[in-house]
Amino acid sequence: MDWSIQETARLTGTTSRTLRHYDAIGLLPPSSRTANGNRHYDEASLVRLQRILLLRDLGLPLTRIAEVLESTTDPVAALTDHVRALGRERARLTRQIRAVTATIERVKAGEPLMAEEMFDGFDHREYEDEVRQTWGDRAYETSQTWWTGLSAPERSDWQSRAAALADGWSQAAEAGVTPDSPEARDLSRRHIEWLSSVPGTPASDPAGDTDGYVRGLAEMYVADPRFAATYGGDQGAQFVRDALVSYLDAN
Repeated sequence: MDWSIQETARLTGTTSRTLRHYDAIGLLPPSSRTANGNRHYDEASLVRLQRILLLRDLGLPLTRIAEVLESTTDPVAALTDHVRALGRERARLTRQIRAVTATIERVKAGEPLMAEEMFDGFDHREYEDEVRQTWGDRAYETSQTWWTGLSAPERSDWQSRAAALADGWSQAAEAGVTPDSPEARDLSRRHIEWLSSVPGTPASDPAGDTDGYVRGLAEMYVADPRFAATYGGDQGAQFVRDALVSYLDAN
């Protein structure tokens, strides 16, 4: 059994344009083509695409995803690892939900807050091994050194820039701005500059795959509800993705 490119895009929540791009760079060739050139994907292709989307949701650039896929010949073993990672993420989110809910209840009741309870599930150091495996030791250590080396005002300033950028995206989406408009292009430029300000990421490295990195993150904004919430919901996240992709295609 196989599926057309349109069916595959619908099933996976991606776009035909993305699938054609994956084909063009050799990441996901179609299993067959019809007489008029339409792409079709069989079960093995869908398994490969599932792995691509899972790795993309981790923020990996497409070049790194290709390396991971080629280094793992057993898809069952690879997917089993993904399931374990998703289980850890689900457990962390459950703890965060419980912690934030407890904070809300204590604030409503006028009770004193408990710091240890408030931040249960917020310690990202527990994912250090996973980050090192995904991005490499140098990327982790560089980013960690940079962040811990910032003063409190510097951290606050960086977070304020992030919040202002998110607000700009949400306002543009609500105003009906098109992804290829001058306003969207300016937001995309600022967004990539913001990503580039974090040492250790591909965007901060002049020789890094900024294009693949940003495209991967753009898709993650849509796939991950936490990112979608940052940009005002699913529609806002889709606008951010489409604007970033449009900007990259034009540059």
